[in-house]
Amino acid sequence: MDALIDIYSSQPFWIWLAIGVVLLAIEAALSTEWLLWPAVSAGIVAVLTALGLRLGFPVEVGIFAALTVLATLLSRRLVQRVNPTDYPDINARDTRLIGQRARVVQAFVDGRGRVFVSGSEWAAEIDGDAPPVGDSVIVDRLDGPALKVRPVG
Repeated sequence: MDALIDIYSSQPFWIWLAIGVVLLAIEAALSTEWLLWPAVSAGIVAVLTALGLRLGFPVEVGIFAALTVLATLLSRRLVQRVNPTDYPDINARDTRLIGQRARVVQAFVDGRGRVFVSGSEWAAEIDGDAPPVGDSVIVDRLDGPALKVRPVG
């Protein structure tokens, strides 16, 4: 511990740089998207101390905390502007199916059949006249484990 205190008192840049690098390495390994901004904030504090600003440890921690909060809030607004929530989540496979074209792979009997969409087969239900095998349908919504589909056109 004394070694860290000696390093900090002689050159706080290295301590803040190490904190930033460790946070960035954890972020790169885990892809949490939460540690990027603290890593950047630690880097900014490292640059401030490298420029010769001797603010003292409590003030530097305060700057680090304020920059982290500010950068996180601003990045969330930026992400929401760039990636609005009206687009389905790329990981929500089921909701991404809505509006997609599917191919009938098993004939509809009593309104139930199977369709192929997004690389896999799904149970499907249709109201009214059912298209023959090989024709396309559009996915309207999810109904439990089955897709509700309608004829194209």
